[in-house]
Amino acid sequence: MSILQKTDKNELFDNIKTLLAEARRSVIRNINQTMVCTYFEMGRMIVEDEQKGEHRAEYGEQVIRELSEKLTKEFGRGFSFTNLKQMRQFYIVYCNWSDSV
Repeated sequence: MSILQKTDKNELFDNIKTLLAEARRSVIRNINQTMVCTYFEMGRMIVEDEQKGEHRAEYGEQVIRELSEKLTKEFGRGFSFTNLKQMRQFYIVYCNWSDSV
């Protein structure tokens, strides 16, 4: 095999390797963006549900606990009481910021 053929094959490999690496980075960015938007929207839905219901803290906490149990049964890990409270807080902190973007 000539040096030229080896060089061409290395260049082909390097180009494909670069393409795949960039595709992976793009997928990760898209997944992260989708998850942030989803958590923000979940927080919004929880806040809006609380505002329609009773305004006692115990009521809101119980709703989040029940929601956590149902989501965990349906979708698995990631929907603990603490996580849902953080999604709620995420929305509260950034809801006005998202309107200005």
